[in-house]
Amino acid sequence: MSMEQTSISFGKACIFGAGAIGGWIGAALARAGCELSAVARGPALQALRSQGLTLVHGGHSERFEVRAEQDPAVLGVQDLVIISVKAPGMADVAERIAPLIGPQTVVLTAMNGVPWWFLQGGVDACVRGRQLDAVDPGGRIARAIDAGQVLGAVVHASCSVDAPGVVRRHFGNAMIVGEPLAERGQPASPRLAALAALLNAGGLEVKVSDHIQRDAWFKLWGNMTMNPVSALTGATTDRILGDELVRGLITRVMLEARDIGARIGLPIADSPEDRHAVTLKLGAFKTSMLQDVEAGKPVELDALVGAVRELGQLCGMATPFTDALLGLARLQARERGLMP
Repeated sequence: MSMEQTSISFGKACIFGAGAIGGWIGAALARAGCELSAVARGPALQALRSQGLTLVHGGHSERFEVRAEQDPAVLGVQDLVIISVKAPGMADVAERIAPLIGPQTVVLTAMNGVPWWFLQGGVDACVRGRQLDAVDPGGRIARAIDAGQVLGAVVHASCSVDAPGVVRRHFGNAMIVGEPLAERGQPASPRLAALAALLNAGGLEVKVSDHIQRDAWFKLWGNMTMNPVSALTGATTDRILGDELVRGLITRVMLEARDIGARIGLPIADSPEDRHAVTLKLGAFKTSMLQDVEAGKPVELDALVGAVRELGQLCGMATPFTDALLGLARLQARERGLMP
């Protein structure tokens, strides 16, 4: 999509998945002057219609008007669509998103784990263009959403839903955005620069990446272990890393993932111990996957762990520790009815 920056407008923006992160981004877009809408269902739909979107941080609360609809066709074509659903919800998004997308629409994905567009650019030839069944079985998402219209985001903020339509930001207010199809080191496209400026104007701390796959992989490097281990044990991150045996397992999984990253063009210079130190500085907190397990919601194991295992298979690399973690977490999720 080639557009001059002066012609780029994100006047109409729609959140598909107005949960914790979607609500946080939606609040920023509303602050920046966008006409905000949301695709929602059930209690969230009713709350957004009756009381709007509320963002709480510390003792401060802000309320924003939002047009909420269950049927995307009622909202029509948007300038910007934010996808912020959990990975298990992407099949439903793929089936329903078409009415929101016109030829010039930009689709920003703000999701955990490996997204469906991950191998379309920014990785080495050994895996470039391949499809990951763990995140997009049969390529349904790729067919529904043109990769050329996608921008990727890596979120560095902790948010939760207090009640339908009410989002609380705990810590962090940052996001990295980038072009999934761009070659490494390529200057920011006009649409990417315009979106970053818009979100910064809305109060977020947004940085433009010249290699969004690298940024997504680095975040995944920590999430792919802490999330499933917390879901299995019910423990907060400080207690997980405080157990030397569990910490040793996590380190082994991270070393496998780091080796895969190096093979596909996403090297990580840090050691697992470096990442552990960063996580410990955040204190005792529950991961998003543990919160999902406690709430009886589907878990994102395929996007966080299954995709890494599949990448290892594509590269001919054994991942015994990743396999064990995935198997245990998957079995627990299936026994609880949280994963097919």
